Amino acid sequence: MKHETILVLDFGGQYTPLIARRVRECNVYAEVHPYTLSIEEIKAKEPKGIIFTGGPNSVYGEAALPYDERLFELGVPTLGICYGAQLMAHALGGKVESAATSEYGHTEVDIDKSGRLFGDVSEKTIAWMSHTDYISQPPAGFRVTASTPVCPVAAMEDDSRGFYATQFHPEVMHTREGMKMLRTFVRDVCGCSGDWEMGSFVEDTVKSIREQVGDGKVLCALSGGVDSSVAAVMLSKAVGKQLTCVFVDHGLLRKNEGDEVEAVFGPEGPYDLNFIRVNAQQRFYDKLAGVSEPEKKRKIIGEEFIRVFEEEAKKIGAVDFLVQGTIYPDVIESGLGDSAVIKSHHNVGGLPDHVDFKEIIEPLRMLFKDEVRKSGLELGIPEHLVFRQPFPGPGLAIRIIGEVTEEKVKIVQDADAIYREEVEKYDGGKYYRTLGQYFAALTNMRSVGVMGDFRTYDYAIALRAVETSDFMTAEAAQLPWEVLSKVTSRIVNEVDHVNRVMFDCTGKPPGTIEFE
Repeated sequence: MKHETILVLDFGGQYTPLIARRVRECNVYAEVHPYTLSIEEIKAKEPKGIIFTGGPNSVYGEAALPYDERLFELGVPTLGICYGAQLMAHALGGKVESAATSEYGHTEVDIDKSGRLFGDVSEKTIAWMSHTDYISQPPAGFRVTASTPVCPVAAMEDDSRGFYATQFHPEVMHTREGMKMLRTFVRDVCGCSGDWEMGSFVEDTVKSIREQVGDGKVLCALSGGVDSSVAAVMLSKAVGKQLTCVFVDHGLLRKNEGDEVEAVFGPEGPYDLNFIRVNAQQRFYDKLAGVSEPEKKRKIIGEEFIRVFEEEAKKIGAVDFLVQGTIYPDVIESGLGDSAVIKSHHNVGGLPDHVDFKEIIEPLRMLFKDEVRKSGLELGIPEHLVFRQPFPGPGLAIRIIGEVTEEKVKIVQDADAIYREEVEKYDGGKYYRTLGQYFAALTNMRSVGVMGDFRTYDYAIALRAVETSDFMTAEAAQLPWEVLSKVTSRIVNEVDHVNRVMFDCTGKPPGTIEFE
């Protein structure tokens, strides 16, 4: 099925995936592509609308990104955000200059409610600004629809030609009424009816996979996390016993998780697939010996995963396809177009140059985490599996600061199990569902403590808990003190070599959700 599509052209902005995510919240499909996508390719996709993202460059001078002037001749409603707004102004004859006063963070904006995007928005609203250049003069035909004391053109539009621009970021949750603006653009201005639903996505994807695979053999990289589990069940629905799931226990999983994964996907489980468990704990420990740098850990684990899969493929005969549970935040954080690499993911940035498979299948590659969960429910996966805590492919290796050892893995496994147990039983099991992610990490810090009559010199555990819907931005959760107090007491008393527990209050940005 062909969906109504909004194209998001990425000019290197940190919030690019959020734009696509917010469009999809309006039940409209959004596709992200580099700004270098050709005019011919854009036309072929028949978009109902186009959004230009933010970016770190200036539209003037040597740092300016090249663009095709025909972008403004497509006759398609276009929204420019931040850098995209400045590009629109610059390209159409307006003026962009370096601002005397930069704007960052929460900003009060005066709104002209007669603007096409702002009919449902308050006359004064809070928006998220992040710019050093500004539009000093809009192009001919445009009128100003929002402003701040230091940004005279906080928004502008030429409704007759279908051009709209905001200097602020409507996609981030800090812009109080940003979703109203985006919904107006995609549903009213672009005329989208809203045909993007997870039910149809699952149905279409299963059918597409079945056609793509034919009678080929498929190997799935199963970690037991939400993403790879949904991908595995999707493939199972499509090709049944043609699918072999290889679960690599690299010794970096949560406590008892290897056995739990085998119980769900193994021979006694409900799914029509072949399951192989590879116990490779020592192999990974040996590879990680002496390695402290988090990116290097990720690369080592990613490559070792592929080596294990290649070996298993040779044992079971010819394998045509490799399945991975890559999701869109993995892709964008590993670098898309001119976007910065935030961190590599073992199933994106860690792939070696030569892989012994004909093709890689990534059925969830363009989905956000909440969309993956919706897909899982559509596939009939039980809720307790769909809503389990996200877990990175490299496992506890990136939740251990510094070198990874078997002893450190056990420490963080035990501490994390206590933390999750206490959070999940608080308030009768209701509270934890409001959190996006929570886990324990082992810092590389040791400090003096006292237990009984003895001096100790042991590790500190860091607890992390965030609230997020899309995993691209997050706020630190304000856990009840009674939970933190009990978790701290239990960890210090029950986990060897720990004498201190701390809570991480950092959001994303500036931090990442993981603690590495």
